Amino acid sequence: MKKIPEPYAIPHLAYQLSLLEAPLHETTGNEVLPFVAIPQSALQFNRTLNKMGVGDRPVHDWYRFVLSYPPHLVRTYLEKFGIDGTHTVLDPFCGTGTTVVECQKLGIASVGIEANGIAQFAGAVKTDWSVDPDGLIAHSHEIAAAVMATFNAIGIDDDPALYRWSHHDLTRISALRTLDPALEKLLISHSISPLPLHKVLVLRDHLQQKRDDRFYRHQLLALAKALTGSISNLRFGPEVGVGPPKADAMVVRAWLNGIHQMAHDLRLLGAGPHVSTVVHHADARHVGQLLAPHSIDAVITSPPYPNEKDYTRTTRLESVLLGFVSSKTELQALKRNLVRSNTRGVYISDTDDQWIADFPVIQHIADSIEARRIELGKTSGFERLYSRVTKLYFGGMARHLADLRGVLRPGAQLAYVVGDQASYLRVLIRTGHLLAEIAQSLGYEVVGIDLFRTRRATATNHELREEVVVLRWPGTAI
Repeated sequence: MKKIPEPYAIPHLAYQLSLLEAPLHETTGNEVLPFVAIPQSALQFNRTLNKMGVGDRPVHDWYRFVLSYPPHLVRTYLEKFGIDGTHTVLDPFCGTGTTVVECQKLGIASVGIEANGIAQFAGAVKTDWSVDPDGLIAHSHEIAAAVMATFNAIGIDDDPALYRWSHHDLTRISALRTLDPALEKLLISHSISPLPLHKVLVLRDHLQQKRDDRFYRHQLLALAKALTGSISNLRFGPEVGVGPPKADAMVVRAWLNGIHQMAHDLRLLGAGPHVSTVVHHADARHVGQLLAPHSIDAVITSPPYPNEKDYTRTTRLESVLLGFVSSKTELQALKRNLVRSNTRGVYISDTDDQWIADFPVIQHIADSIEARRIELGKTSGFERLYSRVTKLYFGGMARHLADLRGVLRPGAQLAYVVGDQASYLRVLIRTGHLLAEIAQSLGYEVVGIDLFRTRRATATNHELREEVVVLRWPGTAI
């Protein structure tokens, strides 16, 4: 195993809460958070904690969620757990692959599980370092030339500075490629303007026509990054939204920039350590169906938080344009394979709440949310589901933790990055404490709860804790 670099400072602040020192039922309830002001200095400090360092950018920066945790956090817990090249690490909520990429860099075998197709694809591509960087660049420039010729045929250029598009030019407007109306309905409205969309569709089609399987997946991922990074009208913050429309945007150049970044990183890393890295496209509640019994030494992951963020919206544009979601039915199938964390992913047939029926604290929080809804006179369909989705979330996590036990080796160590929430009518949900209680009921030992950082709640401006729940599986009979 390579030596683990010195991790960035993480302010644990001696915050190792044991269940005896801070009884869970006393820290979890129906507290309603007021709106408070947070000093700018504190906000800047927290941004730094979650920021990816320049030295971490190779591979990690090929494509990643705006809400991803930083690689240095993975290194911290690999070191804390004493993980080396003789061990195997699991990330059951893999996202775009931060944990598995960092493990591969350090020569540690890893397994990822991710239900979102574009994110699973990203994790798999980011851990494939077998591509010839010179071949990747040469083939990509060949495609770029063909794309530019297609653009020129209707009198447009990739550089907006060389041609000012006029929406009154009916001839050229009629020549623009568009999405099928059914696909367009899946997108966030106005997430991409007509001319940039046309350019993306032309590039996508040339990628398919000139497909070379040695390079295709990396080329597609570079387009996914360009889409969200500079081509679209999307803005990413606590929520994904739409900014001012861009009449035009560079598409080919933005894509080629990503290709060249990949080639640079591939040269830098070479073939990498010869370790096993696998990223499964699957539901994290069914770990036992994917992995061999007693095969995992450590878990480092960040599941979704119980809030109103529809995580599929964050990746909706690239999922639809690049073919990972091609219908409303496929989008619903994707959501059904996710732990329920927002009301847009709740279905009548859902039963995960049965897993926490014997947890009075969670039942109390759900009842408090419902009482608060009635008090405020909130009557929308989504608001009526706040109470239920809270129970479904913790039930889904209980189901995941229960199934996980069979694949853990005795003494396996786990780190779950989670955050307190107040999205549901400002009723405070201490996510980490509740997950610790659920894990303890399933036979895990709760080692502690580390403070990673605090972050600002969108609705209240209140500082909420983002924590790492540290567990140990003793290997007792299930």
